[in-house]
Amino acid sequence: MARAALGLGVRDLAALADVAQATVSRLERGEELKPATVAAIRAALEDAGVEFIAENGGGAGVRLKK
Repeated sequence: MARAALGLGVRDLAALADVAQATVSRLERGEELKPATVAAIRAALEDAGVEFIAENGGGAGVRLKK
């Protein structure tokens, strides 16, 4: 959802996070990745303008930063 909100392709996000395209695809399929890899992808998304929202009764989500 975060990648789509930014209009990034798998290749774009992989480059921003310095991971392989297959790694981004594995994450999106729900496969388990190393915590450091997930952190790198999350940081890349946050740097690109996404804010992750904790679950607050309505479920976790993302939004674009102002």
